Amino acid sequence: MDQLDYDKALYYMLWGQWDDLLVLMVRTRDDLLSKKIQHFLQAFHYSSDETQVIAAHDNLLYYIDHAMKTVPEAVALNM
Repeated sequence: MDQLDYDKALYYMLWGQWDDLLVLMVRTRDDLLSKKIQHFLQAFHYSSDETQVIAAHDNLLYYIDHAMKTVPEAVALNM
């Protein structure tokens, strides 16, 4: 997968750019990243339970961290 998607997702999350995160969710080729973003945005906008929002946020961050560690170096260097 494209490491740039993970960098963008992390940046958008840190700076609260939810619209850009939504666009990334639609455009990324990583289905798991897309699903994690979807769960986070749904929890953020529609959940009244703060623990659900925090759990979705943490799940997305953990996935981004894991994915960035497993991207082959050859793919990361081609950017």
